[in-house]
Amino acid sequence: MEFFKRTWAEIDLDALDENYRQIRKRLPAGTDVLAVVKADAYGHHDRFVALELQRLGVCWFGVSNLEEALSLRRCGVTGQVLILGVTPPEKAGVLARESITQTILSLEYAAALSAEAVRQGVTVEGHVKLDSGMRRIGFFIGDGQDPADEIQQACSLPGLRLNGIFSHFSSADDLSPEGQAFTALQRERCDRLIEELRQRGVTFPLRHLQNSAGILNLDGAYELARAGLILYGMPVDTLPGREMALQPVMSIRSEVAMVKTVEPGEPVSYSRTYTTKGVTRVATVPIGYADGYLRLFSNRASVLIRGKRAPIIGNICMDQMMVDVSGIPDVRQGDRVTVVGRDGEDEITFSELADLAGTINYELVCLVGKRVPRVCCRGGRVIDVFDYLDGSCGLPEEDGERHG
Repeated sequence: MEFFKRTWAEIDLDALDENYRQIRKRLPAGTDVLAVVKADAYGHHDRFVALELQRLGVCWFGVSNLEEALSLRRCGVTGQVLILGVTPPEKAGVLARESITQTILSLEYAAALSAEAVRQGVTVEGHVKLDSGMRRIGFFIGDGQDPADEIQQACSLPGLRLNGIFSHFSSADDLSPEGQAFTALQRERCDRLIEELRQRGVTFPLRHLQNSAGILNLDGAYELARAGLILYGMPVDTLPGREMALQPVMSIRSEVAMVKTVEPGEPVSYSRTYTTKGVTRVATVPIGYADGYLRLFSNRASVLIRGKRAPIIGNICMDQMMVDVSGIPDVRQGDRVTVVGRDGEDEITFSELADLAGTINYELVCLVGKRVPRVCCRGGRVIDVFDYLDGSCGLPEEDGERHG
């Protein structure tokens, strides 16, 4: 299948399938996967990822907001969708009509959503969010605060059906004694409150606490576990030795736009941060910080061309960057460039780049720009393409039926 080969992101469904199978093996019987596909499936494109996971049997999906939930419905996701953030109460009708589950983060919010649901004559399903120590959103447990009364009141409100309860570990990826102790405290707070509510006759069929780090680091005995980062094959870098055999789902590719010979002592790119030390073969690659490839990587990162590393020289521009290909014979215009991914025996990972930028690997995948088309692959073959700029997706018309 043809697509515009400036710079593109390859999404490997075979890798996604294998990661899901590895996660299923790690979880106990009776615990289902809630696939976190917020932020356009961590930049991988929600339609590709969610429909493939639905094909594999995933029934629950997590998103950040109503727009993301509706995107899943538009692309054919029929499973349960949980909005992990806030939705304006006036959207109660949309939540009910689209069978979208809403996070209930406080009694005040529950009352407002209930009133709107009653006014519109609908019932909204929800999961109660507990703030067990993240201090982000949810009913706070700790420092002498017990939200059982408020949660019980929320569960009795008309127009709401609250069938789940969950929290989020802030430090499950921290193996220090302090980190492990805090995770244990969060878990104990949740378990104690859920038991207190049960004794009051308030029960929840669905409980979920584990995120990706929690799946790797903790035994699970809940009905759902939220898999995000590890679904996409990115390691939790602070948990060495506890990883599964994850496979990266996204690779970033480009092509050489031009090759030229530069004499010694010549500056390269903006601000002259690099000067050639000898005769240098310079290849220009059409990717820049507007594509999500950080300017921080200037003079620090490398790309792979013909299986060999070519260091970036000079400052990365908005749309282009230059690399030194003096040590790689016969590089020419049109040669494939691997910005992230494997080429031959070598591989560049998002974790490697994250270390250079002083950040986390999944921030980088979320930053991959919208002018970078997502190219869906299976068995090494391109099966679908999505271009954010013109909204096109699926097969070109001359190759077959387009997919909406």
